[in-house]
Amino acid sequence: MKTKKERVIVFMPVIISIALIVGILVGNWITGIRIRSIVTDEVNKQRFSIRPGNNSGSGFSLTPRNNKISSAIQYIVNEYVDTVNLDDLSEVAMPALLDKLDPHSIYIPATEFQRFSEPLVGNFSGIGVSFNMTDDTVAIINTIPNGPSEMVGIAAGDRIIRVNDSLVAGVNMLSDDIVKMLKGPKNTQVKVSVYRRGEKEPLDFEITRGDIPIYSVDVAYKVQDNIGYIKISQFAQTTFREFMQAIETLKSQGVEKLIIDLRNNGGGIMEAATMIADQFLEEGQLIVYTEGKARPRENDYATSRGILKEDKVVVLIDESSASASEILAGAIQDNDRGLVIGRRSFGKGLVQEEMRFPDGSALRLTVARYYTPTGRSIQRSYENGKDDYYHDYAERFRRGEMEHRDSIKFDDSQKFVTPGGKIVYGGGGIMPDVFVPIDTTSFSDYYNRVRSLGLMYRFAFYYTDKNRTALEQFSTAKEIEDYLNDQNLIPEFIQYAKEEGVPPVYPDIRISEAPLYQTIKAYIGRNVIDNIGFYPIIAKIDNTLQVAIDTMAKL
Repeated sequence: MKTKKERVIVFMPVIISIALIVGILVGNWITGIRIRSIVTDEVNKQRFSIRPGNNSGSGFSLTPRNNKISSAIQYIVNEYVDTVNLDDLSEVAMPALLDKLDPHSIYIPATEFQRFSEPLVGNFSGIGVSFNMTDDTVAIINTIPNGPSEMVGIAAGDRIIRVNDSLVAGVNMLSDDIVKMLKGPKNTQVKVSVYRRGEKEPLDFEITRGDIPIYSVDVAYKVQDNIGYIKISQFAQTTFREFMQAIETLKSQGVEKLIIDLRNNGGGIMEAATMIADQFLEEGQLIVYTEGKARPRENDYATSRGILKEDKVVVLIDESSASASEILAGAIQDNDRGLVIGRRSFGKGLVQEEMRFPDGSALRLTVARYYTPTGRSIQRSYENGKDDYYHDYAERFRRGEMEHRDSIKFDDSQKFVTPGGKIVYGGGGIMPDVFVPIDTTSFSDYYNRVRSLGLMYRFAFYYTDKNRTALEQFSTAKEIEDYLNDQNLIPEFIQYAKEEGVPPVYPDIRISEAPLYQTIKAYIGRNVIDNIGFYPIIAKIDNTLQVAIDTMAKL
């Protein structure tokens, strides 16, 4: 049994680091990202009165003026038997402190900050390739047009075997470790050696790293007559510019009706979503407002700059559409501007603010809630803890709401009415105007197994690599699909899966043939011409998109 003294020592590190955090929360506002400086010495001077005492050791005692945490840190720093590394302890305690708050307040260590920020900034410094790990080898899927790798001659299908002086092929290296070796500061060099089919010796390249864009608009194309489709995967600093470029292209093709796909979009920068909403709304219409304990209500209204006020619009959402996605969907729905189609969204209605620390780490703290134009908060409850909060997807399946609209229950106290008289609800995500259930009719044990093992994706790369010369002559999804329709894809895939340890189950294969076939073709299309080769092919088995197209055709 631990003595009282031993128990105190065990908890000292946590007490120390929690107290540090108290000291951190004082500072100055700076335009843009809010940054606060660490002023622990001044805080200690203000909060403690040091007077002579009878205790052994340093010869002083403490008279706390504020709270016991602040008192404890000064006492421990001066009196603890060993030297205390406050930096190490704060790294452990920060996540623990935030764990008692909401699920979206997080601490980002300095070592992780760049990884967290890159998707929001919209670029990183690297060599400009996408790759797949095939047989423990880095296989290039494609290079970014005019990117650093393409400029020196790296090509799709090349296998990277060395990075600088390090062997990366056949050594069971993790993909993340290889990415770290290839990424680096802009204008620095990295040497790679590649194996290329048909070449007797490895080819050596020296690549100068450059800014590599991270696109948040995955694809934009005309799906039918005057209907355009735009897929937004996240909301970053570059999203609005990408969106407007997509609009310009679609308008030149005669598009007057838009489908904006926000499925699997977990959010990002709020301003990107409000700027897109602004394009569809009349001047003065409310887009969203935020409010918090220390943040007065702030309204975001549409301006006169919108150029899409006359265009019909449909927004697609699902259970993974969150935050900024829900702001855009809510603005369209609450202003009766267009239809929302799909399944109930995630339900994240909290706004985070970032505070940077001098060591490069950051605290993203929830400081406000956002409300849709009718006044509803769509934030789900997190009273039962983070585990329950993030396992809601499984609960939705269990309750049957992924397949049946009437399985979704809303609290009548969360009922709101749009200006056009439509009833909407808060407290649990955005409920679509048109519900589209998840399609499980083509699922089978065989299909679930090959999908979970990633075999369709892996086979698509294998097939692309083997038939690269034939496939690279095509420049559109239709050309690729027409070619593939004349090949024996399914028999080849069945044999491939068998060799990978999944024997054929022919009754299951007959049930799942359509999603197997279409998904493999779409992956091959992506391998050849990127996302513009994927989305038009996969659209044929995308029930939600098909409902949206049918709905749009009637508007």
